Amino acid sequence: MDFGELGVVVFTDGLSPAQMAELGPRTEQLGYKTLWYPEVFDYEAMAQGAFLLSQTESLIIANGIANIFARDPMAAAQGYNSLNKLYGDRFVLGLGVSHPGILDIRGGGHVFEKPLSTMRKYLDDMDAAWEVLGGPFNGEKRLMLAALGPGMQKLAAESTLGPIPYNNTPELTARARERIGADSTLVAVQNVCLTTNPAEARATARRTLSFYLEFPRYHDIWSSVGFNEEDWSNGGSDRLMDAMVAWGTEDDILARLKAHLDAGATHVGIQSLRPDGAGVPDWNALEALAPG
Repeated sequence: MDFGELGVVVFTDGLSPAQMAELGPRTEQLGYKTLWYPEVFDYEAMAQGAFLLSQTESLIIANGIANIFARDPMAAAQGYNSLNKLYGDRFVLGLGVSHPGILDIRGGGHVFEKPLSTMRKYLDDMDAAWEVLGGPFNGEKRLMLAALGPGMQKLAAESTLGPIPYNNTPELTARARERIGADSTLVAVQNVCLTTNPAEARATARRTLSFYLEFPRYHDIWSSVGFNEEDWSNGGSDRLMDAMVAWGTEDDILARLKAHLDAGATHVGIQSLRPDGAGVPDWNALEALAPG
């Protein structure tokens, strides 16, 4: 599946129905081929995917990612088949094990166990479900995995289209490509803020990243490229904010996106952050960075 070099990533929690209705068509009109959306605490992944697909004609709608504890493997396989069958074979399902803190908030009695073995079993159980269902729609199993560490990235390459690392630098993108080989899809996600004001950009970065600064798995990957506890403490250091959120002129941001592509990313999803802190996409940035 051709995602295009650049796509759009939108954190949809809090978007109104009218804003959700605008999301797909406007992304499509700007020339992007792919729209990514997560599942967190608001919209449910499959229902949201159906809505976005129904509002668009050719745009690839990719969930990135759905929490595997939110539905059993049969439901995930059925949802994948249903959305592709009903909406022109344009849906990609991203899966992730999430974080212990998020499971605690979601409730449901789920226990966070070893991520790699948990995900491997889930994928095996999806394969078993597809055997019952007659296979994935059109015979194509277009899954991707949220994958921060080496083991999960290798599993993504072996069992799905490939990994979707988040909050990564181009250096980490290069490491992921080296681990998974040349043939797997590698999606990098880059937060951007179209402003040349450092204070404004870093304040936006801190608002966005505060949710992630507490998660040990991010500490592990950041420390592997030279960050330390001082960088994720007390709201995050300037250098971590600058590494996680590309800001500056249009050319400055395009250079960061290109750095991921040069490091081996197949596709870069742009998560555009408004400098004023509004929790909606920055359409000015997405228009400025749009393909062509």
